[in-house]
Amino acid sequence: MIVITGASSGLGAALAYQYATDNCQLLISGRSQQKLTAVTAKLTATQQANVTTHVADLCIAEQVSHLFSQLSTPPTTVIHCAGSGYFGPIEQQSPQGINQLISNNLTSSILVLRELVSRYRDHKVNVVVVMSTAAQAGKANESTYCAVKWAVKGLVESLRLELKASPMKLIAVYPGGMATDFWSTSGKEIDTSSFMTADEAALMLKNALVATEHGYVSDLTINRG
Repeated sequence: MIVITGASSGLGAALAYQYATDNCQLLISGRSQQKLTAVTAKLTATQQANVTTHVADLCIAEQVSHLFSQLSTPPTTVIHCAGSGYFGPIEQQSPQGINQLISNNLTSSILVLRELVSRYRDHKVNVVVVMSTAAQAGKANESTYCAVKWAVKGLVESLRLELKASPMKLIAVYPGGMATDFWSTSGKEIDTSSFMTADEAALMLKNALVATEHGYVSDLTINRG
C-alpha cells in the first residue's frame, strides 16, 4: 500500500496517476472529497478499484491518526506532498496568512511524521517528504515560505538521527518550479511556461524511489531545465 497526501492536485495527484497506472494499492488524501473524486475519475475502472480516498486536514492530529487507521497493515511507502505557498515582501504578509502557511507546511509535516514514527518505526516503511528547493537556499519575497521549508528539512534530518537503527527510511525531496495550481493561490505572479509539469516531476520522483537490496536515494533535488 502506498499513501499519498496532498493528492487532490499538483504533484500529489500526478503521483497518484503514476502509481495507479502500475495497479498499485493506493490510499490518497486531501482536504476536498470533490477534488479527490475528480482525480480518481480519470482512472480506469480497474485502477479505481485499487484506490481509496480519504478526506483529512493534516493540521489536526486526530485527523492524521484517523487517516493511518484506515490501513490494516503498514504501508510500503508514504509520500507526504501536502502543503501550500504564500509569497511577497514580509511587511505585506498578513499574520493570518503566515500562520496558515506554518500550519499547512510545518505543522502538518510534524503531525504526519509523529504519527508514522509512533506506528511504524519498527517496520520497513519509506517515508518521502516533499519540500522545495526553497528549503535549500533563501529567495527574495519567499522569506516565510523558505523559513517553513527549512524547518521541515531540519525536522527530517533530526528524525533521521532518531531512526538510525530503524528500518524506516526518511527520503527528502526538493522539487524546483512546477507549473501547477500552487501558484494561483500563493499570491505570487510568475510565468510558469518554462517550469516542469507535475507529471514530469512525478515520473522522475517515482523512478528515483526504486531501491535496491542495499541502497536507496535519501535526498533528491528535481530541478527544472
